[in-house]
Amino acid sequence: MQLSDEEKLRYVNDAERIIGYIFTDKDLLIRALTHPSAIEEDPIAGSYERLEFLGDSLLGAFIAFTIYERFPDLDEGALTRIKVSLVSGGMLSRQAEELGLEDIIIFGSSEKGTGKRGLTSALENVFEALTAAIALDGGMAAAWDWVMRTLGEHISRDIAAEPENPKSVLQEKLQVDRITPTYELVESHGPPHERIFISNVLSNGKVIGTGTGHSKKDAESAAAAQALKRLRRADKGKKLK
Repeated sequence: MQLSDEEKLRYVNDAERIIGYIFTDKDLLIRALTHPSAIEEDPIAGSYERLEFLGDSLLGAFIAFTIYERFPDLDEGALTRIKVSLVSGGMLSRQAEELGLEDIIIFGSSEKGTGKRGLTSALENVFEALTAAIALDGGMAAAWDWVMRTLGEHISRDIAAEPENPKSVLQEKLQVDRITPTYELVESHGPPHERIFISNVLSNGKVIGTGTGHSKKDAESAAAAQALKRLRRADKGKKLK
């Protein structure tokens, strides 16, 4: 999908107004807004996929540092629950929707024809990609400012008392034995608008759960849920002996 200079200018102007940051590298901004369906011949180089990877890590680091400094009395488990909640796909997609990012995502014709069934995932991905793009264009301080402006108001110690999601519960359970679970993407298949991801969760290099989902985060969450079921079943078996 080839955008005219006029179309690019409109996307750039709308995006910069929404996110409150003026890019030096306008092409970088366009890439952060471009869904893989719009660059089917080379989605890696032309879409937000690589930026999404970097943005995911930056978001986690920014939020972790902030809550570590802000809540010195909370333990690791509580901090983990706050972090996981703030960088979850649901939170990021809601923030992106509230900002109006839906209107500036560059979709390909194949995605438009589906009624944007993958919109929620795309909103999350674009939020992460924009975080990375701002960091690359303007430095960490600019990216930090963007994250705090969009997610800062949701940082609350109350989240630590809310029901945990599978990933945070599994992390707390394994950390009793000083083990940190790791996740690996096994495969992804299907067209961009309805891609399916399969992920494993590992403990000390051993696969303890596998899950599928329409995003990497959903697949990891499903893998963690399966691992928890297996661990609880094993714990129950030990108690019965």
